[in-house]
Amino acid sequence: MGKSHTWAPNPHSGGTSLSDFEKRMTIERIQRHAEQKYKGMYTRIDVRFHGPLCYIDAYKEPAEPDAALLKMNHETRDEYIQRMRNYPIHLGRIRHFSNDRWSYAFYTYSNDRYEPATFENGEWFGTPEAAFDMGARYLYD
Repeated sequence: MGKSHTWAPNPHSGGTSLSDFEKRMTIERIQRHAEQKYKGMYTRIDVRFHGPLCYIDAYKEPAEPDAALLKMNHETRDEYIQRMRNYPIHLGRIRHFSNDRWSYAFYTYSNDRYEPATFENGEWFGTPEAAFDMGARYLYD
């Protein structure tokens, strides 16, 4: 008798593309959540889509640079502040399966890529809001 194979869904491949309406609703959900829970932490949130993938980036007001940093980067204070204001903080990438069924991958700066992760409850699937929390806590706790 041959081996029996069991099929299991992979939360980090496939997914379904979103309609323009679903994209707008997802952006609104993420931005509303960020405003309610992280007010003042970020200067702006950027949400963009590519097929079933949704990328969430945040921007912060940079800290004042010290003279050594400016010298090392060959920048003026204003050049540094402007550059850092436009530097995205990658909070994560989520993959759409249905309205409240998304998988999450966090961005590893050391490897310059997104890595699969489970949500805090140990599940592979969660909401866009829970994914935002994961990225925000991972980078700032």
